[in-house]
Amino acid sequence: MPERRPRKDATRNRQALLAAADELFTRRESPEDVTMADVAAAAGVGKGTLFRAFGDRTGLLRALYEARFEPLREAVESGPPPLGPATPPLRRVPALLDAALCFKLDNRRLALALEESGGTSPYQAEHYGHWHGLLQALLDQIPGVADAGFTAHALLAATRADLVEHLAGREGVPRETLRAQLANLTARVLAPHPPRD
Repeated sequence: MPERRPRKDATRNRQALLAAADELFTRRESPEDVTMADVAAAAGVGKGTLFRAFGDRTGLLRALYEARFEPLREAVESGPPPLGPATPPLRRVPALLDAALCFKLDNRRLALALEESGGTSPYQAEHYGHWHGLLQALLDQIPGVADAGFTAHALLAATRADLVEHLAGREGVPRETLRAQLANLTARVLAPHPPRD
């Protein structure tokens, strides 16, 4: 049996809902300020259409997050250095962590809303598993790095949305300071073989 394609209006509605949610999460101060009714109204559809497209609030957040995350995923999977697969592990690990931090900084409200949605643990999210597996595989290739699985978790913890929000939002730590602090932490973890330019 051939695969069933979504109707054109369903695809159009989905795109309109993602665009509306994207704008609302960007403009509003707190993720909790964005309701499903707000998103449906901004997209010009009924709430039933929204729930059919995404299931629930967590499904909407996950879809929006994945849409924003896709360019970074493509850069990591097939892009040029320093993120792409041709980069040596000692340079790629800090580049990947920096990219993850910058993504969370650029998408603070959305990332925080997704992590706090209560649907599942952030550690069970598909994108987290992807990043952890990639970092663990790279860390396994670096001599002297002990317990690559735990180390990957520990490094990724420094890019969690709640920590990024606390540091950048509540404490007002500048973006470049956060990036430098993460780079320093990563270099210490990778010692005695810190990344070289």
